[in-house]
Amino acid sequence: MADPSTYRPAPGAIPTSPGVYRFRDAHGRVIYVGKAKSLRPRLSSYFQDIAGLHPRTATMVTTAASVEWTVVGTEVEALQLEYSWIKEFDPRFNVKYRDDKSYPELAVTLNEEFPRVQVMRGAHKKGVRYFGPYGHAWAIRETVDLLLRVFPVRTCSNGVFKRAAQVGRPCLLGYIGKCAAPCVGKISQAEHVDLAEEFCDFMAGRTGNYLRRLEEQMRDAAADMEYEKAARLRDDIGALKRAMEKNAVVLADGTDADLLALAEDELEAAVQIFHVRGGRVRGQRGWVTDKVEDVDTAALVEHALQQLYGGGAESVPREVLVPALPEPAGPVREWLSGLRGSQVDLRVPQRGDKKDLMATVERNAQQSLALHKTKRASDLTTRSRALQEIADALELDSVPLRIECFDISHLQGEDVVASMVVFEDGLARKSEYRRFQIKGFEGQDDVRSMHEVISRRFRRYLQEREQTGEWAVPEADDPGQQPAEPATDGAAGPPAGPIDPETGRPRRFAYPPQLLVVDGGQPQVAAARRALDELGIDDVALCGLAKRLEEVWLPGEDDAVVLPRSSEGLYLLQRVRDEAHRFAISYQRSKRSKRLTAGELDSVPGLGETRRQALLKHFGSLKKLRAATVDELCAVPGIGRRTAETVAAALASRTPAAFAVNTATGEILDDGADEGAVTGGAADGGAAVPAGAAPPAGPAAPMPPAAVPPTATQPETP
Repeated sequence: MADPSTYRPAPGAIPTSPGVYRFRDAHGRVIYVGKAKSLRPRLSSYFQDIAGLHPRTATMVTTAASVEWTVVGTEVEALQLEYSWIKEFDPRFNVKYRDDKSYPELAVTLNEEFPRVQVMRGAHKKGVRYFGPYGHAWAIRETVDLLLRVFPVRTCSNGVFKRAAQVGRPCLLGYIGKCAAPCVGKISQAEHVDLAEEFCDFMAGRTGNYLRRLEEQMRDAAADMEYEKAARLRDDIGALKRAMEKNAVVLADGTDADLLALAEDELEAAVQIFHVRGGRVRGQRGWVTDKVEDVDTAALVEHALQQLYGGGAESVPREVLVPALPEPAGPVREWLSGLRGSQVDLRVPQRGDKKDLMATVERNAQQSLALHKTKRASDLTTRSRALQEIADALELDSVPLRIECFDISHLQGEDVVASMVVFEDGLARKSEYRRFQIKGFEGQDDVRSMHEVISRRFRRYLQEREQTGEWAVPEADDPGQQPAEPATDGAAGPPAGPIDPETGRPRRFAYPPQLLVVDGGQPQVAAARRALDELGIDDVALCGLAKRLEEVWLPGEDDAVVLPRSSEGLYLLQRVRDEAHRFAISYQRSKRSKRLTAGELDSVPGLGETRRQALLKHFGSLKKLRAATVDELCAVPGIGRRTAETVAAALASRTPAAFAVNTATGEILDDGADEGAVTGGAADGGAAVPAGAAPPAGPAAPMPPAAVPPTATQPETP
């Protein structure tokens, strides 16, 4: 009897999307298949106290040795995939469906003299053609109701059929044209069988001819001005397409294909393969491989195909769908055709159901890679080995239990920001993340920006230590000053320690890192080292990680430290660097978005978004708002006299331009202050021209610096 805690996934590793999960025993056999609208709460429910579980569920989780899952797009897809796998694996704990219901299928009784179309559940019968399973019975009935207009196959029971034959009068469906009425001899038995076979062909996926026929009828009806008939046919075509729409896990009947997708980063790649046979997902496999060499997606696909089919265990289907073709693709396609004994179509799906299914396979590959990373990051032994490898490579006295990483982000020198992320014991500590605006200068200079942000971070650290009585801060004009002796008079200041006695929380910059990582090479490392030396800090290790070759740079060293590609230490440093980059990018984008959408009213103190919109809505434009008096401003709901005076003074302090020019087209705008100034003046393509000046001769004419409205040039307030 296994302990479920031995194979329980990490709480954050389970996705919250719909999916299907499988429990396997110690021999790898599937013992249970289930579906869930959200995988995380459903799977977590299996790993509670065994005493609180149903006896059958408790037996299942103690028999299982592992659990795996497959994410899909919708609940209907999860239902259909679950049913397919229940039929494929016949799990011992899936003897009965939950809530004792089976999946509905559309059946055509070709074994009868007059075939009948009906909804069936349960075991299959010989001589009956089945289609499905379907997620909803109403989808079957809607499809049948539509198709009976084109294929009027009988749907009545045997009793109704015999009764109609006895009285010589068909049922209601025969009168309204939804049944060919073979019961009264309107068509022969052979003709009715042919009609049923055509119905089966349509349900098997050969729908093009019939859809085109309905579309032609719709166009003819519209041309004859029979608009009600055309509208009815339009609705029929729409219902037909919705009912016959194939989902992301089921392809057309008879399709045999293997779909291969990848999810990769700099060090690893996750491969996922879905085996589709007869239009159904019959199998899934995948693995995570180390990228021991610098290979692109096409080369990874070629290696995956070799591993998948090279051993001869896997049969090659007629279609192999991949995210990128190997270069060159001809030899690989010829090799696969030789293994199969006939032509193999190796290609990248571009549209339709196969592309949708490829997207599902790709989501599973991404989930597999994320799960693999989570396992590595959450494993205490792996984290300990990673920290020890870093300490050995950088020749540190002890393992760096706290790592801080800094990154600079900007867009062509504008909105320059920096980020600081913190990893403690190999795990991200997001509550300690900090972000900075570069204040010391303007423009693009990553080295100078790194020096500023490192100086500010550790100056704050020294200030925190001074407040706790542990360390005096060196004066700004004397960077070489040594720390003073710790204060001994506890009554003179707050109690010593990194915890704030008022809030009980850690002080913001109270903890120094054992390792400081900067995103960059030698210049960034030298700038960080200079900042630390100026503050007299010599007990913090420093390194830089250059993205191009993943080199680790140490201060004062001419040669980089190269960690093995499979090193857990390099993997941890990459995670820290990538997280700092993500955090910096998100902050820089938010600042840029605010700057581009800022207007003249945004800088008015005490004026929020609601009252700004009320003012613009009341006056219609910024030009009229600028000309309004204080009393007129007070007439706007929500605007008091003090606020009105503030708004009037703020707008009066800004001299409007006589007209504005669109620098992209040269068009003179009708008082760009009406609209352009509301959204940021020249930021939307209009450049202001001073009163009395001539408009520019063309789109490329330069604007004088004084002509730019104040809102377009004023830097954003930190």
